Amino acid sequence: MGAGEAIGDQESQSLMRKVWLLAWPAILTFGLESLVGLVDTLMVGRLGAQPLAGVGVGAQVLHAAHVVMVAVGTGTIATVARFVGAGRMLDAEKVLAQSIYTAALFGVGVALPIFLFSYELVAAFGVEPEVVEQGAGYLRLLALGIPMAACFEIFAAAYRGAGDMRTPLVIGATVNVFNIAANYVLIFGALGFPALGARGSGLASSLAFTLGAVLAFFVVRRPGSVLRLRREGLKLDLGLTRRILRIGFPAAVEQCFLQIGFFLYLIVASNYGTEAIAAYFIGVRILALSFLPGLGFSAAASTIVGQKLGAGDVEEAQRAGWEAARLSVYLMSAAGVIIFFGAETIARAFVSDPKVIADAVPFIRTLAVAQPLMALDFTLGGALRGAGDTRFPLYCLILGFYGARLGFASVVTYAFDLGLTWVWVALLGDYAVRSLLKTTRFRGDRWKRVAV
Repeated sequence: MGAGEAIGDQESQSLMRKVWLLAWPAILTFGLESLVGLVDTLMVGRLGAQPLAGVGVGAQVLHAAHVVMVAVGTGTIATVARFVGAGRMLDAEKVLAQSIYTAALFGVGVALPIFLFSYELVAAFGVEPEVVEQGAGYLRLLALGIPMAACFEIFAAAYRGAGDMRTPLVIGATVNVFNIAANYVLIFGALGFPALGARGSGLASSLAFTLGAVLAFFVVRRPGSVLRLRREGLKLDLGLTRRILRIGFPAAVEQCFLQIGFFLYLIVASNYGTEAIAAYFIGVRILALSFLPGLGFSAAASTIVGQKLGAGDVEEAQRAGWEAARLSVYLMSAAGVIIFFGAETIARAFVSDPKVIADAVPFIRTLAVAQPLMALDFTLGGALRGAGDTRFPLYCLILGFYGARLGFASVVTYAFDLGLTWVWVALLGDYAVRSLLKTTRFRGDRWKRVAV
């Protein structure tokens, strides 16, 4: 091996370590969040199919409301990463302050209508009346914590943009342990508390969101933190706020289309009964666990790509994106094999209803097959967003989700009256389209020239 090759290998290994050091805390953070959702689903699942479906629908409403936070979070990561890469730490701290202002305002604006119209929002999914009652009770209490959740989310986004993945992990771990304990107490009525059922899950989440925001506030006021809320940075800066939202707005539109797409996909699945709805939400929980490496490497790619572009090192930014994608594909493919062969065991862990299990197993196996495609979609999407290229992932979503997934699912359901399994298979075409388009985009140069 020549000296040049040795140097190249050393650089590659150094980049791999850098990506991994950023990715693993993010993977663990998202993993703990998913674990809370998983435990929540397992607990509520013991109450029956209707409470499980109700909480699942309520969670979908929350995910839909989350889109307004995506605009702030995506813009925050990209802008903070650029400023940190350029060595402009005070400007990065100003972004943190403006983003928290905006997140708090948006959080209140989202929580109020959800609280007031929780029944109508759940009923819009076309589910049974008992499912509506369960979901609305859960959603109303969950809405109380949305403003606090928004503030913590932006804090975490800013710190990830600055390259500090571990502080959000520590706070998130604390919050998640609290959330699991509160779920048990409030759902089943332990320690002398009343058994609130599905509503207890919503209240536990709101209390956990509040704890997360309080802990984050103490961190950003602590000397030595990577980003701080300083008095001179607290002045409202509408120009900087518009800059953050301009970058993040396409990502929010993307998430809006995604949540509408999930809603339409769920409507198609609801043609096969309440058991199919319950099976769908079991699959969603498995999905949330399976794409954790994709989320982690997406966060790492966003941070490194943004910082390298801020420092003017364009080629290193592209190399980092590919390295993150490669590691993500390896890990998610391995997870896919485990999920595929353990599908029935996984389904039985959630629910004992044979019909729900029969509907859930093919969905879980379809998700397993899609893992490598999801890895590329998530990780390269994160790299593009870190560069500020937030519009292209939106176009990919429209073509993949609406063209491939919903188009195919609608045809097999309404035109050919085929089984539910064909509805699940539709998502393979979705991720194939999205991953191909993002791979092609990242090979090119247009994302390198996006102004942030």
